[in-house]
Amino acid sequence: MPKTFYQFLMTQRNPESYDTIANFANNAFLDSAFPKQETEFDPLSKYLEENAPYLPSMTIFDDAWQLYLASLA
Repeated sequence: MPKTFYQFLMTQRNPESYDTIANFANNAFLDSAFPKQETEFDPLSKYLEENAPYLPSMTIFDDAWQLYLASLA
């Protein structure tokens, strides 16, 4: 079974970084409702659009998604 997006995102955490993906990861870690078992783009995108005020731009998710896909290759 491939690693979930959340598992990948947690590898990007860095509380001392100002990097946008690290900030996304730090905030997703604190989001108890984040879909932690999800591996598909559309459900994650929908969740973030509707429930993630900590994500200032969906471009950050798009960039993180591309890194996630590269990590699976």
